[in-house]
Amino acid sequence: MAKITADTLIADCLKMNPNAADILLEAGMHCFGCALAHGETVAEAVSAHGEDLDALLAKLNEGVE
Repeated sequence: MAKITADTLIADCLKMNPNAADILLEAGMHCFGCALAHGETVAEAVSAHGEDLDALLAKLNEGVE
């Protein structure tokens, strides 16, 4: 099974976890609607928004298909 990591692109998160958009919105991150989503990693987005990387990765990986 694939796993979302700090190096996973935001766009790929959306493909891997059907709930990723909601999870990102709850964290105050609207990255998935941004043009940068296709080239920005989870770690880069978290850094820009000041979120907890480990906590966000745990939530994103809960629904990975």
